[in-house]
Amino acid sequence: MWALLVLIGTAAVSAELQDLAFDGQKVFRVIPQNEEQVEIISALASSMQVDFWQPDSVTLVKPKMQVDFRVEADKSFEVENLLAQNKMEYRVLIDDLQTVVDAQFDSKVRASSHSYKKYNNWDTIVAWTADIAAQNPDLVSRSVIGETYEGRQIYLLKVGKSGTNKAAIFMDCGFHAREWISPAFCQWFVKEAVETYGEDSVMTNLLNKLDFYILPVLNIDGYVYTWTSNRLWRKTRSKNAGSSCIGTDPNRNFDAGWCTIGASSRPCDSTYCGSAPESEKETKALADFIREHLSTIKAYLTIHSYSQLLLFPYSYTYTYPSNYEELVKKINSSRMQATHVSSAI
Repeated sequence: MWALLVLIGTAAVSAELQDLAFDGQKVFRVIPQNEEQVEIISALASSMQVDFWQPDSVTLVKPKMQVDFRVEADKSFEVENLLAQNKMEYRVLIDDLQTVVDAQFDSKVRASSHSYKKYNNWDTIVAWTADIAAQNPDLVSRSVIGETYEGRQIYLLKVGKSGTNKAAIFMDCGFHAREWISPAFCQWFVKEAVETYGEDSVMTNLLNKLDFYILPVLNIDGYVYTWTSNRLWRKTRSKNAGSSCIGTDPNRNFDAGWCTIGASSRPCDSTYCGSAPESEKETKALADFIREHLSTIKAYLTIHSYSQLLLFPYSYTYTYPSNYEELVKKINSSRMQATHVSSAI
């Protein structure tokens, strides 16, 4: 097996130095059947620039797990040879990534003014947060909970009917810069809330009894960068001391199992955990807000894209939480309710 890995002995390079065009880059899907095949994928990742989409870290790969990853155009043939010689079944999900990226930047996909059916850039989203609050003063208010590394304000929307001693649900979007559908969902959710209040009994009851804190985009600097420079950028845009590589994975920058399973201590990696817990201004601002509202926030939803998964704590360990059975029961109940609603439509 190790002899086969010689052909992919290219050293990993900083994401900042790579060609930002994606011509010829491929996305592979592999399902390793045993630990040996997991080891092959791990060795491949350590020998060349591999961008894992599912799971988002090679350290999380396990047998029988669906693994999707992107490779540079000049390495795709070598990867296919490696997989074939080790009798690993695989699919090429995307044969030319640039074609897919070009389609997303087409005028039919991007909005010139705010749209709930197209992707919106950051300036458009900022204007939308102001407009949605101004147009629905009885249901929506806007505040600033901090600023990003590059000095952009982090806007938060509070959605709910005015009341006292109300419990709250927190929802964030846009942790990972390239996951555009995530901020789009938060915008859509707010729209649905304000448009159906007073007409839909479920939504009306929710907004009367609960407040929803909606963070449309957390990783704003990274999101802007995906629109201007690198569509597949994932991390923040902060500088790392002693390294030319930029950014930290905000998802792995909190003071909870910090820099353990699934995280990297190397600044050039897409899952870099940062120099310390909450070292990023964005995660610090979010964590501070949560701490200030611990008495009212009863649930936290974080919206990501790619993979059809519903995850619950804690991702930094394989050990089930103490309330695992309760969480599974609630998830299954939610699925049944969603199925009932969809079948009635």
